[in-house]
Amino acid sequence: MSMKKHLLKNIIAIACCLAVALPAAAQNIAVKSGEAIAFMGDSITAGGWSQPLGYVRLVVAGLKANGVEATVIPAGTSGHKSNQMLERLDRDIIAKKPQWMTLSCGVNDVWHGARGVSLEDYKTNITQIVDKAQAANIKVMLLTSTMIMEDANNELNQKLAPYNDFLRELAKEKGLLLADLNADMRAARLASGETDPKKNVLTGDGVHMNAAGNQMMATGVLRAFGFNQAQLKTAREAWLDVPSSSPVNAKIALTLRQYEQLQKAAKAQDRPLDDLVNEHLQKYIDSLLASAPKG
Repeated sequence: MSMKKHLLKNIIAIACCLAVALPAAAQNIAVKSGEAIAFMGDSITAGGWSQPLGYVRLVVAGLKANGVEATVIPAGTSGHKSNQMLERLDRDIIAKKPQWMTLSCGVNDVWHGARGVSLEDYKTNITQIVDKAQAANIKVMLLTSTMIMEDANNELNQKLAPYNDFLRELAKEKGLLLADLNADMRAARLASGETDPKKNVLTGDGVHMNAAGNQMMATGVLRAFGFNQAQLKTAREAWLDVPSSSPVNAKIALTLRQYEQLQKAAKAQDRPLDDLVNEHLQKYIDSLLASAPKG
């Protein structure tokens, strides 16, 4: 065998090995490393980015844990409805040229009552958003709207139902990915065992997600991106290590002498007192964790 053929054979063998070595976690996931995802929505989506444990951040952390490095274009604006999202689509999404857009819209269209958006106008607005995004080569995932208060039978959720039915139909018609978060939220409520509709399980105020609600939303989005159960498990494990997701408010009883000494130390280092104390508390916590039993 000539040197050239031998070298070519080795190159092919190495390439095959590399192909096999690609993270199994990344297989069948629609989003690829290097792609950008724009998250269009209202205050639920805005909080999904601003909160350390918000659903947008959990989606990105879940992708990363499974070998996909994606970037985020946050586009959630509090109070926005479908007409306002359509108005800012070019500026907030299309101009930034993402490969993907998730669209979470409908809660305010219904919740705002007389200031909301009728079902027919909602259909027109959402269809235009999808068409314009697709014309710009942006792949779209629709998110059905989560519940308005956690009582599935209340008047608002009954009114919201046809809005979500439309999203399901549009996803089928246009071949879009769909995260059916309304169905997921109802299922999570049932699974919780909570029977009092006035008690929140997934939200802090009946609409905006708490930690459990954000995980529910992120799970639904990742599943729609193609995650299987093993990949979702990997994502959930990664979520346990998201920084600042579980803040602890500690109270320490100091003597006046100790407090004055801390103030002097902070002044000498030209640092805020709280920063100095928190730094040393974090080091102490890290040392405790390092010596704690594993598992």
